[in-house]
Amino acid sequence: MTLRGTRPGPLAVLALLSGGSMRVRMLSMALLLAAAGCASPITTTGTPPTATIAPTGQATPIGPNEPTAPIVPIVPAGPTGPPGRTTPAAPAGAPVAGTPSATASGTAGARKAEARPDWPVGNFPAPRPARRINCERVRCVALTFDDGPGTYTGALLDMLARYRGRATFFVVGQMVPGDGERILRRMVAEGHELGNHSWSHPELPGLSEAGIREQLNRTQWIVKRATGVTMDLMRPPYGATDARVAAESRHLGLAQILWDVDTLDWRDRDSSIVARRAAEATPGSIVLMHDIHLSTVQAVPRLLRHFAARGYRLVTLSELYGRRLVSGRKYPVGSGF
Repeated sequence: MTLRGTRPGPLAVLALLSGGSMRVRMLSMALLLAAAGCASPITTTGTPPTATIAPTGQATPIGPNEPTAPIVPIVPAGPTGPPGRTTPAAPAGAPVAGTPSATASGTAGARKAEARPDWPVGNFPAPRPARRINCERVRCVALTFDDGPGTYTGALLDMLARYRGRATFFVVGQMVPGDGERILRRMVAEGHELGNHSWSHPELPGLSEAGIREQLNRTQWIVKRATGVTMDLMRPPYGATDARVAAESRHLGLAQILWDVDTLDWRDRDSSIVARRAAEATPGSIVLMHDIHLSTVQAVPRLLRHFAARGYRLVTLSELYGRRLVSGRKYPVGSGF
């Protein structure tokens, strides 16, 4: 006998087939149980569990609440450089979002890094405007730092902030991927100025015109991508320049910035020597240093105290000159480089 509205189980079917008697031979029952799948209830809702392919290629069973396929992160397509004369599309060889960059080569301290693929487009720091400082009436000096951003640049920014000083940083492009992006964004937010110091620090006059263009273009592109800033200053590595370097700089809207006070901090890794040489600056001087050297950064507090005690303002190059500089021209005008 079965209940109305229910589906008879295999044992009930067997009883009916045997004339209502529940007596069956053991062999018949065994065969029927095997055919019925051990008398499991029939499920009428849901779908049976499936399997997903594990990373090793081996099928791995999953439960009903687990995903049916591995979750693969979606990597956004690499960006293209902003359009325009000074910010070309990503040059050949430039780091592309989502792919590892090539191993950095060239200067000491260069490192292999990966460009960040997840930086929101347009999410840039709001730069502080140039201060209204008349450096013809006020004692001004421009501290400039080359070859970074490096390991010690963050500490240097802390020191400048304590004295409300601003500086100009000439960036080597291959140092930007990775944490360098964050450092550059901080520079912009705190009112410092950025300049182009080539991609890998070669002597530019020794390159072809295409080589010079690539060195400058790649650095323009990666700094624009990281900060939103289109740089209008450049410093040729080693101060080496010629007519072809000037022409490419002019084409990209970059004025060439040299210096009149050289601390030689790349050679003499002694903070007291570096501070003493930098202190020789006079009103209007452009001081050359390198923020990749620990001894240089250690010299900065003494240097800041020296200038503060003498009433100097620490300014960016744009603040020092108070006007837009002529693209391709060398500054200071009349420098012997």
